[in-house]
Amino acid sequence: MEELLQLREESGMSLGDLSEATTYDRSYLGKLERGERLGDLDTAKRLDEVYGTRRSLQNLWSLAKDDAYLGRYQRYMALENLARVLQVYVPQTIPGLLQTEEYAREQLWSMPHRADEADGFEEQLVLRLNRQRILRRDNSAPHLRAVLDEAVFSRPLRDRDAWKRQLQRLLDDAELPNVTIQVLPFETGLHYLLGGSLTIMWLPDGTCAVYSEGSSSGEMIEEPEEVEQYRLSYDEVSALALSPKDSLEFIRDLMKDG
Repeated sequence: MEELLQLREESGMSLGDLSEATTYDRSYLGKLERGERLGDLDTAKRLDEVYGTRRSLQNLWSLAKDDAYLGRYQRYMALENLARVLQVYVPQTIPGLLQTEEYAREQLWSMPHRADEADGFEEQLVLRLNRQRILRRDNSAPHLRAVLDEAVFSRPLRDRDAWKRQLQRLLDDAELPNVTIQVLPFETGLHYLLGGSLTIMWLPDGTCAVYSEGSSSGEMIEEPEEVEQYRLSYDEVSALALSPKDSLEFIRDLMKDG
């Protein structure tokens, strides 16, 4: 942001000085000033402390976050539509491309909302379900490789019959030639991707882009070094997961037990 560069110049500090004052890496701070990264609330709070700007930068960050999230999500949707291969990891919920309408409705309804936003809710639901069409496109459907943490299956829908329909949907989708589903057992322990969901998009020109998403924010990552880190982390998680065959057997056992 221009405000960050202006504040640093007015303070007489170099990037090195600011790095020492905040304990953040110089390259990270430089990207914040150039608008290449948004940072997080803790960063904004620390910079407010260093510059003596009270909560000004925190307030600016909150405003910028909403705009950035929308822009990044639109970018993500465009790249997802172009991708030849989608590698997905989710720690808590069924990924949107594999959700039934019942699951999508319950998940979307859990988000903060008001009664007068019913039209917007239905619009979000339709948009999510329409995205799923890419998996069944003629000749251009992407290959989806989805790793679902076991925690996904420990949080069923309130309606047990609806939950069974969601599990059956996973089994049905896994029969598509371009869909592979793996389950990552609890026993594999901690790993780098536990913080949020991840989608790696392999594009027609051979490049990759990554979309990392938390409960209320998302980040589009296209810098080769960062993309490579996420690719390696995904490969490690996929290697630890159950085989596709054993994963489907895991889901079938859940349906029997339920």
